[in-house]
Amino acid sequence: MTAAALGVLLAAGTGYVAATWRCRSPWPLARTAAWLLALAAAGVAVAGPAQAHHDLRAHMAGHLLLGMVAPLLLVLAAPVTLALRALPPAGARRLSRLLRTPPARRLADPLVAVPLNAAGLWLLYGTGLHTALAGRPALTALVWAHLLVGGYLATASVLAVDPAPHRRPVAVRAVALAGGAAAHDVLAKALYAYPPAGTVGAEAGARLMYDGGTVLTLVTAALLWRRWYVSRDAVRAAARPA
Repeated sequence: MTAAALGVLLAAGTGYVAATWRCRSPWPLARTAAWLLALAAAGVAVAGPAQAHHDLRAHMAGHLLLGMVAPLLLVLAAPVTLALRALPPAGARRLSRLLRTPPARRLADPLVAVPLNAAGLWLLYGTGLHTALAGRPALTALVWAHLLVGGYLATASVLAVDPAPHRRPVAVRAVALAGGAAAHDVLAKALYAYPPAGTVGAEAGARLMYDGGTVLTLVTAALLWRRWYVSRDAVRAAARPA
């Protein structure tokens, strides 16, 4: 792991914990644990597997950690909600205005965030770009950031844990999740059938990408269903006469 990456992860962990202390209401410990586990997963990925550019199996382990596991945990940590509660009133209002700007609204839309994330993966693995990263630390760091941020935005747009303006209905979010999973699976099958030149462990890497992606998609789908079910029951309870 580079010193810069370690510094970023340590700063993110310290900043989140400090924000929980400033929060105006008790903050769930499970969310703090999710954030720290996400940073740990990202750290493990960039320390080894993600740098194995010519070993596709090792590289896919890094992809799953950095592009799917860490983003899911980051979303469950609800960082935007924490920021809104921890910031002073003026800062919280500025953040709320930022979330309502057109770019932020588009990136929070699953019909935008999920396809963008899938397109980035196809560009990375479908063109052999990942093998060209060897010996190019600046470009590698940029790709790491894309995997993490793209995965976070896609997962956040589907699960909608944090507040977002004009949230899509759950059916639309479920369709977006299914579409993203299909693109991920087709890419894994393409890598299995046509392994990138100059790589080893291509078949095992493609299977890991397919199987790991399927498991994590099912976990995300289960969380989406649970959130819908709980919110539906809450709406029904509120509608009952006292």
